[in-house]
Amino acid sequence: MSSIITNVSAMTALKSLSATNKGIETTQARISTGLEVAEASDNAAYWSIATTMRSDNNALSTVQDALGLGAAKVDVAYTGLNSAIDVVDEIKSKLVAAREPGVDRSKIQSEIGELQNQLVSITTSASFSGENWLSVDSSAAGFSATESVVASFNRSSSGAVSVSTIDVSITSTKLFDANAAASGILDTTFTTTGAGAVTVSVSNLDITAANIDDTDIDQMISNVDTAIQNMTDSASILGSSKSRIDMQSDFVGNLMNAIDRGIGQLVDANMEEESTKLQALQVQQQLGIQALSIANGNTQSILSLFR
Repeated sequence: MSSIITNVSAMTALKSLSATNKGIETTQARISTGLEVAEASDNAAYWSIATTMRSDNNALSTVQDALGLGAAKVDVAYTGLNSAIDVVDEIKSKLVAAREPGVDRSKIQSEIGELQNQLVSITTSASFSGENWLSVDSSAAGFSATESVVASFNRSSSGAVSVSTIDVSITSTKLFDANAAASGILDTTFTTTGAGAVTVSVSNLDITAANIDDTDIDQMISNVDTAIQNMTDSASILGSSKSRIDMQSDFVGNLMNAIDRGIGQLVDANMEEESTKLQALQVQQQLGIQALSIANGNTQSILSLFR
């Protein structure tokens, strides 16, 4: 039955054309954004996962910045410690020279004094971002014997988040401590048992003090050598920490890339597929327009029945 009120063919053609147009809009949106899942309405589960992982990746980016800052602090401390080792080694050489008969110990002490001043200069200068791990004051408010470097951002299977750190003990690296009740490697005092019987540290020993004899100097040499060994151990600790921080930074960078790839697998559009689909939909759109035009033209044939 033909009807001029209800054109079933036109209604069917219009519905098909509307569906095709909607498909074109969706495909064009995917091509322009590069995303198959751009909104929660596209796929709520994938969108939720991708949004959470993007947030975690932003946190990991901050972690990588923190690792860079931590690496810089360790590197500054390590550089200062290495320089201090060279200076203390020179002090030991001067003390050995002072053991030679007939030497002018006052001149040697003058050189040692300059080296001691250099130690103070090195340790006070080994500061980065307001933190100094070589010259400290353990009695100061807020002082911590352990410095922490943010190393990772973690999310458990239950969704709980946490932050992990790499800890560096300042107690083992400090060379000077302004706290009278504590001491660093270079201001730890010792007492010689020779005729001079002086109580000194590496940073203030004096071979021109009254009654200093070879026994006193030998014990000074021994204690300076012990200080060098302790500083070497401290440098090894800092070197190990620096190596771990570098490895963690590389891992975090690789992890961020892996997460990006995982997010892409969930929400990125397949551009080859979308391009092919767009061409097919455009053909369907043209055919739909023609079908609708034919369906609308059918009513014109009814007029011929009344001529």
